[in-house]
Amino acid sequence: MQKITLALLGLTMGMSVYGEKKPDDADNFYKSDRVTVEAVSFPNQYRMQVAGNRMVPKDIEAGKRLPAIIVGHPMGAVKEQSANLYATKLAERGFVTLSIDLTFWGGSEGTPRNAVSPDLYAEAFSAAADYLRTLPFVDKERIGVLGICGSGSFALSAAKTDSRLKAVATVSMYDMGAAFRHALHHSLTLEQRKQFIAEASLQRDVEFAGGKTLYTSGTVDALTENSGPIEREFYDFYRTPRGEFVPEGQERLLTTHPTLTSSVKFMNFYPFEDLDLISPRPVLFIAGKNAHSIEFSQEAYRKASEPKTLYLVPNAGHVDLYDRVNLIPFDELERFFKTSLSAGR
Repeated sequence: MQKITLALLGLTMGMSVYGEKKPDDADNFYKSDRVTVEAVSFPNQYRMQVAGNRMVPKDIEAGKRLPAIIVGHPMGAVKEQSANLYATKLAERGFVTLSIDLTFWGGSEGTPRNAVSPDLYAEAFSAAADYLRTLPFVDKERIGVLGICGSGSFALSAAKTDSRLKAVATVSMYDMGAAFRHALHHSLTLEQRKQFIAEASLQRDVEFAGGKTLYTSGTVDALTENSGPIEREFYDFYRTPRGEFVPEGQERLLTTHPTLTSSVKFMNFYPFEDLDLISPRPVLFIAGKNAHSIEFSQEAYRKASEPKTLYLVPNAGHVDLYDRVNLIPFDELERFFKTSLSAGR
């Protein structure tokens, strides 16, 4: 099982990474005295509560309605990992922001925990728009979405069927469907894919009979001499003080790991199909030039209709754009959302 899982995500391939030393500019748990933060929750269309952190600039003028941005965390993470950082930094720049936990993760409802449901992940962004549009200090016609890593594909999926989302940005995007169908660089064979599906299918019998839930992929819990560079890259964020966060009531060893039986749902997830449904709403794809995941942003850019932008960050890998504040192009994100969400657009 482990061999198939590693092949599934292409973890034996990729660029060089930093080892276990935290980069000097990594600031995942950044706080700001210029932003008011409030924990909130709201129902999705299926009456499941979605948890979020709402962030509002402290200098907001009385009676003013601001543009808003919904921020989604990397796949397997929670809002405290990368999403809160982006939401805080963008709130400092004049937006109301809302970082959310995807359904089944963090503080959001859904059982079993860590289950995979691409439809419900996309629904969380639409539910966040439902909530934001009721706030008196939000301009309901100026709401954008920002998805980091796997949430980039979920944000695109949401925008295809929700015209209230007026602009979409992705950072270090993973197409979670392609990642599970083909792995990086199409390195997964059809037979390996069928083997993974067979193992997950048989595990359903075990769990239906009351057996132990199995989890797959995600970040390894310990490095070995055989750990590949991408394994090490994710480990340096998720399993060290740089970015590790364990939601209340959850075991550390379960963080980032989706359930095996539900992860095959990604095989039927095609977020880059019909991207022309988003146009003429603008899309911005941001990726590190050295990112192992750059192929996903390039492919989405190729398939998207105008207006679209592909912004590549020099000297940046995939995880660098989770928390390295000197590399994350906040100026570009501010420009994109202020232009895309301008009044009267």
